[in-house]
Amino acid sequence: MTDRRSILKASLLAPALLARPASAATGPAGIQMKLPCVVSTWPFGVAANKAAWTVLSKGGRALDAVETGVKIPEADMKNHTVGRAGYPDRDGHVTLDACIMDEHGNAGSVAAMEFIAHPISVARAVMEKTPHVMLAGEGATQFAIEQGFKREELLTPESKKAWQEWLKTAKYKPEANIETKSYGLGVPGGAKNHDTIGMLAIDAKGNLSGACTTSGMAWKVRGRVGDSPIIGAGLYVDNEVGGATSTGVGEEVMRSVGSFLVVELMRQGMSPQAACKAAVERILKKNPGAKTEQVGYLAINKKGEVGAWAIQKGFSYSLCDQTSQDRIVPGQAFFEATPGN
Repeated sequence: MTDRRSILKASLLAPALLARPASAATGPAGIQMKLPCVVSTWPFGVAANKAAWTVLSKGGRALDAVETGVKIPEADMKNHTVGRAGYPDRDGHVTLDACIMDEHGNAGSVAAMEFIAHPISVARAVMEKTPHVMLAGEGATQFAIEQGFKREELLTPESKKAWQEWLKTAKYKPEANIETKSYGLGVPGGAKNHDTIGMLAIDAKGNLSGACTTSGMAWKVRGRVGDSPIIGAGLYVDNEVGGATSTGVGEEVMRSVGSFLVVELMRQGMSPQAACKAAVERILKKNPGAKTEQVGYLAINKKGEVGAWAIQKGFSYSLCDQTSQDRIVPGQAFFEATPGN
């Protein structure tokens, strides 16, 4: 028979069980990194991680590391999904999105910004020099120029040629896992057209920061903004728990506030791997049609344990610490092959 003392004891234990620390993590184990460390989405994250490591290896702050790191793909003229060489929208405008978040919970972002090659640095300026979190469109560009950033034409000859080729059919169909296909080069017809770099770092003091940057979906409707500049969707960092970032079709990530969800699941005790898997399953439960799309989550907890999960096989991520600077790991997936293929 249950007495009042048993009921009271159970009621006192319940909140503690719901708020289990990440150190009591449950679920499939991921990869344990040595601190300091940096992780990022996709194979092109290797070069980005190495740049971030130049900061971390000297005792630098994680915030400086992630900004330094993601600026590498932003400047890569072969990368048509991030930064200045990104493919344009259907009207021929290159618009960039980015966000950054530090160990104190401060955040900054820019959305649909034109004419500025490094949106991640503008996002950091928004965080540090304004009372706001996000600036968008012309206002973001104006702010950047006022802060001394160079205004320049971002539509490269190669991107312009691909856009003009796409205009012949104007068919729009995002393709999953394009970052495994030579950065999406040679895109006639508009198939290989979107993705993101998300980066998470832990510095020698044990503090976390994250960054996320993209040129968004190629041939998108003018003004479209994905998950990458949205705090809680494309990126979220909690210095007590860990951080998460996403890649893939941003609309699905935004609908479930995916990166925030991953971090909160880790707060409740899930391992990074289990939390990423649960976030992917949440998408598929709410929208079964998303099975033909790709979303991947990457997460790291305070101890340096890393996990990732995706809708479809093909997502991969890059790891860097004192033991290895160029490790690429295939992410696990809900589907082993693209449904219907």
